[in-house]
Amino acid sequence: MGSIAPPSPDDSPIAVLERFYSAERRYMKAGGKAGGASFDEFASTMDDKVVLHQTPDLPWGGEFIGVDRYADWAAHMSSVFEVVDVQDAEFVETADKVVILCMLVTKAKQTGEIMKRPMVQVVTVKEGKIVDFRPFYWHVPDYVAAAEGRSAAQIEI
Repeated sequence: MGSIAPPSPDDSPIAVLERFYSAERRYMKAGGKAGGASFDEFASTMDDKVVLHQTPDLPWGGEFIGVDRYADWAAHMSSVFEVVDVQDAEFVETADKVVILCMLVTKAKQTGEIMKRPMVQVVTVKEGKIVDFRPFYWHVPDYVAAAEGRSAAQIEI
């Protein structure tokens, strides 16, 4: 499987996000940082000063400023989940912002449990690079449980 070309300033925000999600899938499938996966393709979609805003209710919560801190967050996620996959994405684009309505599919490393939960992300893309990323998770306690090695709450969606 060849690598995807990095985004250019002429790329639409949606094209940049499609590259981002593809790189994220490959990074996670390769085992993340612990598995020796390269973060380079992932990073190529982001501005050097990208800001990731995660709810403080998650074990990986907080603000991650810059590509290196984003890589730290990704390493944490890949230590909890062997699969992180955004599926069924619907994009709503306005100027430099994209709202993504999607399903987040994860597979917890400790329990093997697969979760498929709704998610909304608000992403700002400027000059072909992601500059701001804000995910909103459905039922945060499920992700906390996965990080703690427990089964998530069984809910029907």
